[in-house]
Amino acid sequence: MKIVNRILGLIAALAMIVILLITSFEIAAYSNFNWYLEEYSKYEVFDDLKMEAEDVMHVTKEMMAYLRGNREDLVVETIVDGNVREFFNDREKSHMVDVQNLFLGGLDLRLGAGAVLVGALIVIVFTKSDWKRLLPQSFLIGVGGFISLLGVFACLIAKDFHKYFFLFHEIFFDNDLWLLDPDTDLMIRMLPEGFFFDMVVRISIIFAILLVGMLLISTITLIKQRNKKNL
Repeated sequence: MKIVNRILGLIAALAMIVILLITSFEIAAYSNFNWYLEEYSKYEVFDDLKMEAEDVMHVTKEMMAYLRGNREDLVVETIVDGNVREFFNDREKSHMVDVQNLFLGGLDLRLGAGAVLVGALIVIVFTKSDWKRLLPQSFLIGVGGFISLLGVFACLIAKDFHKYFFLFHEIFFDNDLWLLDPDTDLMIRMLPEGFFFDMVVRISIIFAILLVGMLLISTITLIKQRNKKNL
């Protein structure tokens, strides 16, 4: 039974890491819309789009609401170069359907990971294993491995973000709708590649902070357990 509990402990750790990863993305994307404003200023998006900052932010908030399923469509009217028009064209709308499905799939994955985590914890606790020691150890192993992977990932994207940005799209999308043209598609001008690089960095920092927090909690718990045992 010890081997089974150890496996369940690692499964619980993996589920927790998945939850933290998806939560990191959600925090990065939705916690501070002023960050988008700073990014747009950094990449001179307002001038490139010929739009006012408040109009670009309106489009951004509607787009992010759509990704969460809080809008039925992306029919968003705004003012571009002094003219009232829809911001998203048909190709962009079709691509964003895929993006929304990916995002909502991530939220479903987090929910599933939560169910797996709870299930694993229930089994571990009710089999009367030493869960106060087992779980911190499992989390230390899992977090240690993911921090190593995060370091490798950081090196890869820092070296050639363009390559892995394209690879991501080729893996997760089964069409070429994501290949947008700056001459005809406003969305790629609003969200240049540099924006996505900064977003990945932002997500990685939040994820790393959460992982380190999990690492510290697990380490402190193990130390307390050892001190109790030595008394």
